[in-house]
Parts: sequence; C-alpha cells; structure tokens
Amino acid sequence: MVSVARIRVILRRMPILVLAIAVLAVAVASSFHTPALAQEQLNRGWSLRDLLFPRRSERVEPPLDIQKARPKPKAKKSRPRLPAEPATPIVEKTPDARVVLVVGDFMAAGLAEGLDTAFAETPGVRIVARSNGSSGFVRDDFYNWPEEIKSLIDTEKPAAVIVMLGSNDRQQMKVADVREQPRSENWTKEYERRTDALGSAIAAAKVPFLWVGMPAFRVSKMTSDMLAFNDIYHSVAQKHGGEFVDVWDGFVDENGAFVTSGPDINGQPVRLRSNDGINVSKAGKRKLAFYTEKPLMKILGITAPGSAVTASAPAGAPVEAPAPAAAPIVVDRTPPMLLGDPALDGGSELLGAAPPAKGDPNLPGEKLVIEGKAPNASPGRADDFSSPPRTQPATASAVTDKTTAINP
Repeated sequence: MVSVARIRVILRRMPILVLAIAVLAVAVASSFHTPALAQEQLNRGWSLRDLLFPRRSERVEPPLDIQKARPKPKAKKSRPRLPAEPATPIVEKTPDARVVLVVGDFMAAGLAEGLDTAFAETPGVRIVARSNGSSGFVRDDFYNWPEEIKSLIDTEKPAAVIVMLGSNDRQQMKVADVREQPRSENWTKEYERRTDALGSAIAAAKVPFLWVGMPAFRVSKMTSDMLAFNDIYHSVAQKHGGEFVDVWDGFVDENGAFVTSGPDINGQPVRLRSNDGINVSKAGKRKLAFYTEKPLMKILGITAPGSAVTASAPAGAPVEAPAPAAAPIVVDRTPPMLLGDPALDGGSELLGAAPPAKGDPNLPGEKLVIEGKAPNASPGRADDFSSPPRTQPATASAVTDKTTAINP
C-alpha cells in the first residue's frame, strides 16, 4: 500500500508534471510544423533538448514582410565642385619673338611654366625652358651648368636668361678627392667658385640675366641653407651685371615661417606648395613668375604682359638699357606750414630767442614801473586829491560856446 505521505508528495508534483507534458506537446507540434523538419527529426531521432532548444539551423525565421526594416544608409552629400579656372587664351608668337631662356632645376621648370602663363598673350615674347630637374652646382659630374649654358645661349639666342638653381645642393661635394660636408668652409668656397663660373659664362655671352632666389621649405634646416645660398646668388648676380630676384616674402608668413597656403597674385588665399613642402603648386608657379615679371619686362622693353615689344632689334639680340627719362618739370609750390611755426604770423624767432627792446625811461609808464613815480593827476580826475579841488582849464571849444551864448 502507498502511504498517505507518498500520496501527498505525488499530488504536490502533479501541476509540474502536467505543465511539462503541455510544453512537450507544443514543442513536438512546432518541430513537425514543416514536412522537411519532421522528416529530418524522424531520420536522426530527437531528444527533449532538441525539442525545447532547437538548433540555429532548425529555427524558422519570420517572413520578410514582418521582419524589422533596417534603416537605409544615408547618402553622402557630394561636395560642390569648384568652378573651373578660365582657360588662358593662347596667342600665336611672332617669328621675331624675343626668347627668354629659363635654366636650372625643377624649381626653374615651375618658374618657366608660370612665365609661360604670364606672357601667353604677348606675341613678342616666347619662354623657353631648358631645365634639368636633378641638376645643381654640387654634382657637376652629372650636369655642368657653366659649360652647358654656353651651348644653350648659342642655340636659343635669348634676349634674356633666367637662372633658378640650388634646391638639390644640400649634399656632400667632392673637393680635391675629399667629400666635404654641406656648408663647411671648403664646401662653401668651392660652391661660390662654381656659382661664379656660371655668372661669368652668362656675362661673357653679353646677355642680360636674372637670378631668381630660392623660397623657404618646410624643413627648417633646409630653409636656413636656402637663406645662405641666396646670399651667394645675390653677390654673384651683382658681380656680373645681373639682377637678383628675391621671392622669399611670397612663401612665408608675417613671422618668416614656411606656409603651405597663402595669397596668390590677386590676394586670394590658395595652396602654394605641395604636401612634401618642397614643390610648388600651379598658383605657386604663377607667383614665382609674378616676382620675375617686372625686371624681365624692363629688360625686354615692354610695359606690361600682352603689350608689344618696343625694341625693334632682331630676336636674340641683347636689349640696350633704356634712355634716361627727361628731367622733371619743376613746379613752384608753397610748402605746408605748421600752425606753431613762428613765421606764420610774420615772426621769425620764438619767444625768448632775443632780448626785448628797452622802453623810453621818460614815459610816465616807465617812471611808474622803474622809479615808482606816478604822474600828477589831472584836475577833476578821480585820483586828484588836492584841496581845494583844482578846476580843469577850459578848452577852446568851451570858450567858443560861452561866447556864442553871451552874443547870440
């Protein structure tokens, strides 16, 4: 016989057993909802765990129409395109156009591109670039500019030569079989000799020339080297009759530090240098040419880009210096005068510059001030304290009036 206590335990667990049977029935029904799943369960057998916790592959995904809609990615806004730069009109050069020969390294190539844009509308000027991007004064075994410039001038017959060199020269130089460090004493002496040789070769060809200096660079050590190089170029240009063009201020800020962006030739902020801090952009090339235009136009004898060349000499002939201007007309103008100027009221000396004039000691005022003697009071005046009071003598008009009254 089952005891009463055992029966009570079974009755207490009855709701739990009923609930488990109900869950098992629901799980069996859901697992055999589709024929494919039912067949698969029958083939491989099943357990209570499979019914209560189906595997991921056996889970039935809800239809697509009731799945939660995923938000669509926002379309990226396209940046507005910058307006295209107006195309520079190209004017056909005349057969007798003056040739401007630009020589140097990769910086000279950029300068030539900027000058080509500046004089694109000038039919009488043609820019010819004969640069070597990897050249300099240090590696004369690679490219010897003092020797090469002679043949270039003979071939092109330029009216002017523009030199821009030095950006590749921050390296060792072989001097008498010894490799000298950059800017050492022997290195500097040899560098000055080689730059002087180039200036002498251009001067021997009797062609006017401009020497364009180096701009600042991003690396501070390179910038300081370029400043030292510019001093050498400046002295060589002056020594051989050329002109040095200083472009330094166009590529630094107000504190003299390197800038990537800055004002262009119209004062608008633009990018002047590339990301490497060495090369120049298109606007930077045009700015290099902007500094070179004025002295170049002076050599060529033109007033502005696009105007005709005034000199009629054949192409390649040196341009003579312009005749001195006529003496200015002298205009007689009254200079401005300060309000504190003593000459404004006719005087020529300030107060205290000369002793005052002495007064007449016989005058009553001088006697009163110097001697303390007051003049006698006139009869009848307020300061006449005589007793009895004195009568004022009659004037001629008073006597006449009395006579008229007696003898009307």
